[in-house]
Amino acid sequence: MVLTRLKAKSERKLAKQICKVVLDHFEKQYSKELGDAWNTVRDILTSPSCWQHAILFNRFNYPFELEKDLHLKGYHTLFRESLPYYPKSMKCYLSSIPSRMPSERHQIGNLKKYYLLNAASLLPVLALELRDGEKVLDLCAAPGGKSVALLQCAYPGYLHCNEYDSLRLRWLRQTLESFIPQPLVNVIKVSELDGREMGDAQPEKFDKVLVDAPCSNDRSWLFSSDSQKAACRISQRRNLPVLQIELIRSAVKALRPGGSLVYSTCTLSKAENQDVISEILNSHSNVTPVDIKEMAITCSQDFTFAPTGQECGLLVIPDKGKAWGPMYVAKLKKSWTI
Repeated sequence: MVLTRLKAKSERKLAKQICKVVLDHFEKQYSKELGDAWNTVRDILTSPSCWQHAILFNRFNYPFELEKDLHLKGYHTLFRESLPYYPKSMKCYLSSIPSRMPSERHQIGNLKKYYLLNAASLLPVLALELRDGEKVLDLCAAPGGKSVALLQCAYPGYLHCNEYDSLRLRWLRQTLESFIPQPLVNVIKVSELDGREMGDAQPEKFDKVLVDAPCSNDRSWLFSSDSQKAACRISQRRNLPVLQIELIRSAVKALRPGGSLVYSTCTLSKAENQDVISEILNSHSNVTPVDIKEMAITCSQDFTFAPTGQECGLLVIPDKGKAWGPMYVAKLKKSWTI
């Protein structure tokens, strides 16, 4: 019955029309930026039947029976090679063939056992290298997957989840309620502040900051149902880097000297990725790049990376059998001022 429902849902997804306005725009931009790799990326982004979903286990309600079942079905754990930072408490499974588990329903008082996600979205969380007791800010936190993933890695002394959009904020609260036990809720604060104001409101408060910024969400934009809205989005797209830079500037202010910042997006766009980070490095004498190349080398079994020209930045691109991404990740450090 579950499989029948899933198949029907998958077929409905496949029936969605690709938005020609968006595809033409991406074709023009990404064929220049990615070269020949764009052909494969385009084929996967426009074929939902190729998409994969990873299964992140919730350590606060561990699914032992499901784990046995996944092993029998040939699933394997993500990051089979050892990363510089990979907490044993984080368990994420994936299948080598496109497949999707049913989502669990939100039930008040019952913690969910797993979270479905694009496996590449764990890279920003792991790049942050959260340790027990640290104060961490998730600046653009909705829908909450990365906050949940952070709590699979360590027990922070304080986790501040911020989301400016009121509808997305409701989604964030529900996600946290579905995955996090009551005792831990006491170390979590949820706010609805404009992320650009956070640095002034909470100066030098945090050891680690994650800026998973609003961006051109390439996967969802390609299936925009309203072509007029899509055209409007594309015309406003050039404004996104301005917002992203302002969010990072605010995050730098909120970061204590010596602290780390990770910036991420789910777009292939160089203007929203490498160019944003270059602007921050060129305009902040107290911000330095952190080399994360080793992460790409270690993860090459599970992900395909496109060159970024930056040691501090990685770009995961969808590939055959590795349909993860797009996901850009960059790591920066705030230095002490003399």
